[in-house]
Amino acid sequence: MDGTDPVDRPDPADGPDPADGPDPEPGGLSERDRAVLALERRGWPGPGAKERAVRERLGISPTRYYQLLNALLDDPRALEHDPVTVNRLRRVRQERRMRR
Repeated sequence: MDGTDPVDRPDPADGPDPADGPDPEPGGLSERDRAVLALERRGWPGPGAKERAVRERLGISPTRYYQLLNALLDDPRALEHDPVTVNRLRRVRQERRMRR
């Protein structure tokens, strides 16, 4: 043990993750969430280019990107921000679920 009382240690669940970027505007999406939707709005020539852009522009792994994107599809603020992209991705997700 490191000698500190577990009660005194900060719990990561208590606050925002610093990697999440700046706090969102009241009632809005964070800058990172908007960037995720913007990347998804673009067309990509192949999967490699998109994954490279995720790493370079957002500084996160593609796995984390898709986790964030999936959560955004269920967020009403994302739908309000970019209804065309969110509805398209919801349809794609639903089609994949139905094929399973």
